[in-house]
Amino acid sequence: MTTTEPAEPTPRRGRGRPGYDQAAILRAAVELFNRKGYDATSMGDVAKELGLTKPAIYHHITSKEQLLSQALDDALGELIAAVTAASRDRAGTTAYDRLREVVRRSVEVLVAHQPSVTLLLRVRGNSEVELAALERRRWLDDRLAALVADAVAEGALRDDVPPALVSRLLFGMVNSLVEWYRPDGVYDRSTVADVITVIAFDGLARHRP
Repeated sequence: MTTTEPAEPTPRRGRGRPGYDQAAILRAAVELFNRKGYDATSMGDVAKELGLTKPAIYHHITSKEQLLSQALDDALGELIAAVTAASRDRAGTTAYDRLREVVRRSVEVLVAHQPSVTLLLRVRGNSEVELAALERRRWLDDRLAALVADAVAEGALRDDVPPALVSRLLFGMVNSLVEWYRPDGVYDRSTVADVITVIAFDGLARHRP
């Protein structure tokens, strides 16, 4: 027997934008965190940005820390899933194949969650929420480094560069997109993902016969 979830109460209208939901509050908070800095942003600032009262915000959100936690989960969730999948042996694939795939997928995830990833890259471990996010980033670095090492062992990658350094450089290239990529710009995310993957693994030099 199935049950029906209770309907969401109709939100009160504040001054400004008509209606709101938790997703809208999170988007506004992340934009403010990136613009003003997390520590300098108050819940009152978020309410003002949406044209709402603080009690209306607290109808959906318990604290500023909850917003930060949700934003960092948004930034990390799909990336962790992609790296986890790439770390598993799959019939018919090599570590090198999975490494290329996860770099390309990382670009797609960053573009899809660019505001949250921008915030993630700015956290410095000033709270338990930030420390947990940094720990998850270190896990990603370690998993990617292990995948690089596996690709080296296969003979697909050069063996004179430390895998941990390669991991950091690969993620560094991908993460640099937060500084310049715009969804409405010249290049779509598929093109950017393709080019970054090619540059990372094939280089810029023209291969002569």
